[in-house]
Amino acid sequence: MAKEQPGEINPSNGSNLLKRYDRLLEMTLDLASTLDLGSLLEIIVNAAKELTDSQAAALLLHDPQRNQLYFEAATESLRSDDTFIAIPLENSIAGWIFQNRKTLRLDDTSSDPHFFREVDLVTSAHAASILGAPLLTKDKTLGVIEAVNKLHGTFDPHDERVLQALAAQAAIAIENTRLFKQSDLIAEMVHELRTPLSALSAAVHLLQRSELAEEQRRKIGQTIYGEVQRLNEMTTNFLELSRLESGRSRFEREPIYLEGLVRECIEILRIQAESEQITLETDIDHGVPTVLGDRGQLKRLLLNLLTNAIKYNSRGGWVRISIHTRDGMLQMTVEDNGRGIPSDSLPHLFDRFYRVPEQEARTSGTGLGLAIAKRIVQAHNGTIEVESGIGKGTKFIVMLPSGSSEEGIFRS
Repeated sequence: MAKEQPGEINPSNGSNLLKRYDRLLEMTLDLASTLDLGSLLEIIVNAAKELTDSQAAALLLHDPQRNQLYFEAATESLRSDDTFIAIPLENSIAGWIFQNRKTLRLDDTSSDPHFFREVDLVTSAHAASILGAPLLTKDKTLGVIEAVNKLHGTFDPHDERVLQALAAQAAIAIENTRLFKQSDLIAEMVHELRTPLSALSAAVHLLQRSELAEEQRRKIGQTIYGEVQRLNEMTTNFLELSRLESGRSRFEREPIYLEGLVRECIEILRIQAESEQITLETDIDHGVPTVLGDRGQLKRLLLNLLTNAIKYNSRGGWVRISIHTRDGMLQMTVEDNGRGIPSDSLPHLFDRFYRVPEQEARTSGTGLGLAIAKRIVQAHNGTIEVESGIGKGTKFIVMLPSGSSEEGIFRS
């Protein structure tokens, strides 16, 4: 592995360094005030490119579950066929920086045996020289930021110091953004947990009364079982939403045929639909292209929308799943002829823990399913909308880039 280059700092460049530090201080204010992870990462890579006078910059974050690094942001567009390629910790420059928790300068990457060739594909610019710094917090390394190809001359100790300073501020900002998202969600979660916990507390208190009739005990037992099931579903959805919102949920990418996935989900829910006398229908164009996506997450999306359509429908109703091609995109709709949703509830439907008041007392739920659905669609660079009205049924419309589209890029 190439060694860190000590280099000599030219005193005449001191004023230039001070200007860059002044610029870094300005950028730090943007880092501290940005709480959206995607926007934050974009600010960081643009800052790295500017401060090091580089052709491009990229940021990789570590996935502890897979123990790999993934490209999450770059100043140049990440190509759809190479986005989110895994970078191994072994035999890669970023992996060396990550594992050793040190900055690294390479004037000639081709001479380094650890250079991971796929980096060229991801950034679309040939990485002739690289300056990299680890994103360090007090107790862990979050990832790596890399500047690629110095525009004038070669990377020097000034560049190294400035990138190191940016990386330190960036790591704090990334961690704070993750913690903010989690703390915000946890606060809402604690609030929502009070209702089922209060019901469980009251039920257990009643069961302690010796004069309680057997039929009443049976009903209380059913209440306890229902609330426990609700708590289990809520905590599962909470953990998934937390991963999605903090950017820690890793999406795989492969060509997916939605028709096959739809029919698989229909079979899973057929018994539930038949028990409510709900007819499941499909309207799928032949030869629709694939979607570049995460099969497990798209399956979760479909099951969520279909389950809601069945659950909130009227007995004897129907649910229709349609897939068509629209302007180079795939349009997937899940429609039902149920009671519909009041117009004043539509703007809040994808909010965390929101439940339509008219439906809350009639059907159990956590209020997290549609928030998760929206995050999954956004991660696939798509959109999701809803059309509904009282007595008009409900239609969810999902637009996804096709597998042949250059827009098929996962967002962080």
